[in-house]
Amino acid sequence: MRLINVKAFLERESLISEGQQVDRRFNVLESRDDEATEYAILSHRWIIAQEVDYNEMVNLAKMDEVEKDEIHQRDGYQKIIQSCELAQQDEYGWLWVDTCCIDKQSSAELSEAINSMYRWYENARVCYAYLHDVPGSSFPAAQWFSRGWTLQELIAPSNVQFLNKDWQSIGDKRTLAPTLADITGIPEHILTHGLCGNRPCVAQIMSWAAKRTTTRVEDRAYSLMGLLEVHMLVLMGHDEF
Repeated sequence: MRLINVKAFLERESLISEGQQVDRRFNVLESRDDEATEYAILSHRWIIAQEVDYNEMVNLAKMDEVEKDEIHQRDGYQKIIQSCELAQQDEYGWLWVDTCCIDKQSSAELSEAINSMYRWYENARVCYAYLHDVPGSSFPAAQWFSRGWTLQELIAPSNVQFLNKDWQSIGDKRTLAPTLADITGIPEHILTHGLCGNRPCVAQIMSWAAKRTTTRVEDRAYSLMGLLEVHMLVLMGHDEF
């Protein structure tokens, strides 16, 4: 998997913020073995026009000042900064963010990523669940709970830390399990212990996903692949099955 080198990213960000020249060869993304690397992972609600993609992340140092400023002001870039700072604070040297760690122009890479995503969340030491629309410590109406992809992002990691829009801690998955069960319909024992030894039936998993939505129709299926232990070729743009 491709990960953000937290130290390198924050060093580059510091140089850019100070108006200093950044070496164009400065590399902030590296390929690592998810089984052997301790990393943090971000779960969030996408805001399409505000996110930073792989090419923008890689080529930021080569851009002119106007382009750099435009990207820097995006909410998506600020999410990456805040996530890296949090990971550094928690002493993790690596971070995965779906918007910029996958080259979505490569259909092969995108297919591999979607098939691997459940495992990547499961293997993460911590998952930061950023709730961009929650101002305080209460989250029953958060959009995060209505999205298809965040279902596996809630279940797969053993350690999920919920953060409000100001990146302040709301609590962790285990402590909040009773509230999360009420919101999602997922039993507390699944939330606290995962699917290992607690294999629910297909109908039960589908019921958890029933009220969730995805931007693309096909993502309704792809977002359930890990939960259903399915591995298949991903063909984006095929709306119906």
